[in-house]
Amino acid sequence: MTTPEDVVQGDAPELVRVLAADGTLAPTVAAEPYLEIIDSLTDADLEGFYRDMFVIRAFDQQATNLQRQGQLALWPPSFGQEAAQVGSARAARVQDHLFPSYREHVVCTIRGVDPVDIIRVMRGLTHGGWNPYDPKNGNTHIYTLVLGSQTLHATGLAMGLVFDGRSGSGDPERDEAVIVYYGDGASSQGDVHEAMVFAASYRTPEVFFLQNNQWAISVPVATQSRSPLHRRGAGYGIPSVPIDGNDVLASYAVTRVALDEARSGAGPRAIEAMTYRMGAHTTSDDPTKYRTSAEEESWARRDPIARMAAYLRARGASDAFFSEVAAEGAAVADDARVRTVELGTIPTDLMFDHVYSEPHPLIDGQRAWLAAYEASFEEDAS
Repeated sequence: MTTPEDVVQGDAPELVRVLAADGTLAPTVAAEPYLEIIDSLTDADLEGFYRDMFVIRAFDQQATNLQRQGQLALWPPSFGQEAAQVGSARAARVQDHLFPSYREHVVCTIRGVDPVDIIRVMRGLTHGGWNPYDPKNGNTHIYTLVLGSQTLHATGLAMGLVFDGRSGSGDPERDEAVIVYYGDGASSQGDVHEAMVFAASYRTPEVFFLQNNQWAISVPVATQSRSPLHRRGAGYGIPSVPIDGNDVLASYAVTRVALDEARSGAGPRAIEAMTYRMGAHTTSDDPTKYRTSAEEESWARRDPIARMAAYLRARGASDAFFSEVAAEGAAVADDARVRTVELGTIPTDLMFDHVYSEPHPLIDGQRAWLAAYEASFEEDAS
């Protein structure tokens, strides 16, 4: 029987991987059906994947630093998971709907979300961050910090696409699909399983994209499941594919096929991307308390950005290209820092808005208490 450890190490026969850890082409048998898609990618496409990954890591590291400097309340790093996110987001068509969890920074920016809008969420300046129905945000729905609930939101919208006849017509340029992101920890939430039940029942045009980064905060995936997580989808009748989540080419090709199959009327699909959270769960977490340096070093050798860089260099990418991308990453990070510091604060009353649709005595009482509490500091100062 294939164990979770086999799949993590890439030894499972069903794992889709195109690039080995050293960046050489080494497709697994399971990857062969996807090679035609990968062969169709241009140099500009491949370099774009690298650019996406490099730039978002620069932004991610800057945001982590800003949190340490007191500019953000919290930050969830995406360090190490860039390939799974970039490949899947680039595989989506313009009309598709994307539902992130709270770590999919590059998914959002690829679709047009301003990275500082993500920072505004983590700084506590907004209830949502951005309007998913604003065309500039590319049908990207807002972050959901309640684990797994976004899978229900995604399935509800996907059911609506079925009811409204907005998928399954056979026209891939018009038909819409949904992709929803969640993690190995969220996969144990009841919401995810309920979402899969409804998705399978209504044959929704939906892809469940599980980023298995091996740790649900401090709980290892082996404790959560005694069998590979992709087999859970199969239990609901949802075809599921495990991929090397640190291989951007595998992520792109498998997600492209899964989305096209889903939007064609074939029903939902599931993908388990085997990756690793190189950073902390959030800036409130200390991963040295529960994992070893040997484990981290092992996964560092499979870094998705170094892997793609090696592949591009072997194809003839120039030093000038890599220097240009490095400069772009630095510029994006600097811009995020400058604009974050300029954000300022918001009126404290904002936290009471939109809790209830109508005035509510409990909210009125809390607002009054806070006003009195803040006024007490002025009294003490005088």
